[in-house]
Amino acid sequence: MIDATRTSNRQAIPILTYHQIADAPAKGVPFRSLYVSANRFRQQLGMLKALGYQGLSMRDLMPYLRGEKQGKVVGITLDDGYLNNHDAAMPALLDHGFTATCYVVSQLLGKSNVWDHGIGIEPAPLMDAGHIQAWTQAGLEIGAHTRHHVNLVEGEDAAMQDEIQHSRLDLEDVLGQKVDQFCYPFGIHDERHVEMVAQAGYIAATTTERGQVLNGADLLTLRRIPIVRSTYWPQFLLKVLTSYENKHIPHGTAD
Repeated sequence: MIDATRTSNRQAIPILTYHQIADAPAKGVPFRSLYVSANRFRQQLGMLKALGYQGLSMRDLMPYLRGEKQGKVVGITLDDGYLNNHDAAMPALLDHGFTATCYVVSQLLGKSNVWDHGIGIEPAPLMDAGHIQAWTQAGLEIGAHTRHHVNLVEGEDAAMQDEIQHSRLDLEDVLGQKVDQFCYPFGIHDERHVEMVAQAGYIAATTTERGQVLNGADLLTLRRIPIVRSTYWPQFLLKVLTSYENKHIPHGTAD
């Protein structure tokens, strides 16, 4: 495991995970839970703001994760780079004065979620180069999610190193700016891939392991809190305001 910067005064920070910001498909469609309607997303942001929280991208959250700042902050991340993130999430974020990180698949810009088609998930368009440029020009952040949304543990090390490193390089070519945030596809990784992420120059990476980011957390294996279609406002508040999600953290671990 890569050693993380450790400080004793870090606060517990929730990093929220979203996927599609759109109305859910019909009942019976696999992973229907990963849709949050545009209206509910906007309501959740409004709730955070009314409670005095600032929604931040991973870039803007880093001083808090390192213990350099304290405050009422929530990380906001969106996985995969769906077009509806641009069309629905971006206006809501900007209206509330929030930032967020969208993790995109660098070789699938302007295409669709092909990694899901085999399990029955409906095809959904992904942002293209122009959309991610507009995203960053608005002050939001793009992070890397490999080149093809691969399962890292199923590939040869050299190929997975390429997926991790060149995803960043692909995106930097498109955006003309540094990309240093990463998200493990499917949340699947092992120690080899954490090392690859560090070698590729990323400063932080997120997983799908649930819980707040606690004191001493490894910045390359950050936990997050899933927000899904069935996350109604009482549970949303529990997830953000309390240690509710930390029940998923094995006893005795800091991260």
